[in-house]
Amino acid sequence: MVNELHAVVEELGGESVVGRSLRTVTDLQAAIREGLPQAVVEEVMQATGLTLRELAETLDLSARSLQRRRRAGRLARHESDRLYRLARIVALAKHYLGDGETARGWLKRPNRALGGRTPLGLIDTELGARAVENVLGRIAYGGVS
Repeated sequence: MVNELHAVVEELGGESVVGRSLRTVTDLQAAIREGLPQAVVEEVMQATGLTLRELAETLDLSARSLQRRRRAGRLARHESDRLYRLARIVALAKHYLGDGETARGWLKRPNRALGGRTPLGLIDTELGARAVENVLGRIAYGGVS
């Protein structure tokens, strides 16, 4: 993808939602380590079409924890990292599949190349996210997946 960082930042709601300049990977790493603001959860929910409960399940987090973060204002580092991983997969899916609606549908449908699991059902681990990225790469380069 030409500008992956920009695409991921957009999925997270942009610099205005994240509350800081995100011009480099180092900037994004610092934001994740500090904890992304709660508003990012809403942005990712809109981008994916997931409810809070579905999002929490996808990220292997507690829905209650995500709700508590609304009061705290910031996500924990591991929560921020998982949200980043989801935003990255969504950005890749939109880029390779053409648009948001097509990407959301693909992410929610069982996929033979992923053992019949949905892409969203696999990204709760780094290995699962890599498997999803591999399938998206095959789609991008003309493979059947």
